[in-house]
Amino acid sequence: MKEIEITSKVRIYDYNELTDSDRELVDRAKAATQTSYAPYSKFCVGAAARLSDGTIVAGSNQENAAFPSGTCAERTALFYANASHPEESVVELAVAAYANGAFLKAPIPPCGACRQVILGIEERYARPVRILLFGTEGTYVVSSVKALLPLQFTGETMNE
Repeated sequence: MKEIEITSKVRIYDYNELTDSDRELVDRAKAATQTSYAPYSKFCVGAAARLSDGTIVAGSNQENAAFPSGTCAERTALFYANASHPEESVVELAVAAYANGAFLKAPIPPCGACRQVILGIEERYARPVRILLFGTEGTYVVSSVKALLPLQFTGETMNE
């Protein structure tokens, strides 16, 4: 038997320790929670993506009674970015969640489907997407989705 160990580096910042640019992106993700349509879960998620030209686009989760016909905030923002600015890569993505009248204390990570989409964007533009996950008790920052998805399924996987 063989064994491998996989580790990821996650930096944790207080909101005030973030750069102005990072706070701007996090604030846009927080604001996007207010456009969430979550009548079933009452769990509002917002995401903001900064593109290579500096443009910021945002998205929020959108639920549907015919579950799972809704979509996550991350995919809403990322698909909008790719559809409206296909020539610009996504360089950073911030995520925030709001429930029960407040932002969550602990950051929420993207679901598996969103992680796979972020990985696809990293492959498409051949550059990492820096991810900021906001929580009132700390913002997690990773340099690439690969830190959140250590064993990846990519186009190359199918060719091996």
